[in-house]
Amino acid sequence: MTDQDKAAKIRAGNGFVAALDQSGGSTPKALRQYGISEDRYSGEEEMFDLIHGMRERIVRSPAFTGDKVVGAILFEQTMDRTFDGVPAAEYLWKKRGVVPFLKIDKGLEDAANGVKLMKPMPDLDATLARAKKLGIFGTKERSVIDAANEGGIEAIVAQQFDIGRQVLAHDLVPMLEPEITISIPDKAEAEKILRDCILRHLDGMKGDDQIMLKLTLPEEAGFYAPLADHPKVMRVVALSGGYSREEANARLAKNPKVIASFSRALTEGLSDAQSDAEFDATLRDTIDSIHAASVA
Repeated sequence: MTDQDKAAKIRAGNGFVAALDQSGGSTPKALRQYGISEDRYSGEEEMFDLIHGMRERIVRSPAFTGDKVVGAILFEQTMDRTFDGVPAAEYLWKKRGVVPFLKIDKGLEDAANGVKLMKPMPDLDATLARAKKLGIFGTKERSVIDAANEGGIEAIVAQQFDIGRQVLAHDLVPMLEPEITISIPDKAEAEKILRDCILRHLDGMKGDDQIMLKLTLPEEAGFYAPLADHPKVMRVVALSGGYSREEANARLAKNPKVIASFSRALTEGLSDAQSDAEFDATLRDTIDSIHAASVA
C-alpha cells in the first residue's frame, strides 16, 4: 500500500479525520474530560502515559476502522510510541486502514494584530524526515485568528503556506490549520478575509503539489466550497473548535464538501471508568454520528 493509496482514501473522503493530537498544554483538559483528574498523575511523563492509554484504547476499539475514520492526527510523542506493540503510524494504516498525520507545530506566539502565529520550528526538517520514514502521510500545523484583521490574517496564511512548502519538500502533505476562534464577534468577516487570502495563495502554487486545509466550521453554509473545489486542495476538513458534538455535526452537515477533523467532540462521552463494552458502544455512536455528518 503506497502513498497513492493513502491519498486516494483522503480524496474519497468517505469518513472523517480523528484528531488524537492533544499536546502538553491541552492534555490535562483532555484527561479531565476522560475522567482522569490531576491528582491521579505526577509530572509530564505520567500524564503522557495516561493520554497515550486513552488514545490506544480508542484506536484499538472495534469501532475505530477505516470504514468511517479515514485519517488520524498524532502528537509527535505518539508517533514515537506503539499501539498494541506496533509503531503507531504503521498500526493505524496496516491494522485499521486509517491514514496517519503528524501535528508539527510547537505552540503559539503571543497575540499580535488579532492573531497568534506559530512558534519557530528549528528542528522541523529532521522531524519531517523521521515522520516520512515512520509512514506518516501528512502533517498538521495550527495557528489562531482572534479578529477580522486583514494584516494579521495575511501573516497567518503566509506562515502556513511557508511551512506547507517545507512539508511538501519532504514528500508529505501539509494540512494547514488557521483556526478562527468561534466566540469572536466578527467571525463571519474573518472567514471571508481568510477564504480570499487562502485562494490567492493557492492560485500562486506551482506544479502538482496539493495541500489540505483544516478550518473552523463557517457561519454560512457551503462557504468554503471554493477552497474544496480548488485543484491544489486535496481535502478540506473542519475542526469542532469548542462546539458541542451535536452542534458541530449540525454545522458540518450543511457543508457537503467538508469532512470532520474533531478532537474534543470525538472524545466527548468517553470515560476511563467505562467498561470496554460501554466504551466501544459510546465510541461507535460518536463515530457513526460524525461520519454521517461528514458524508451528508
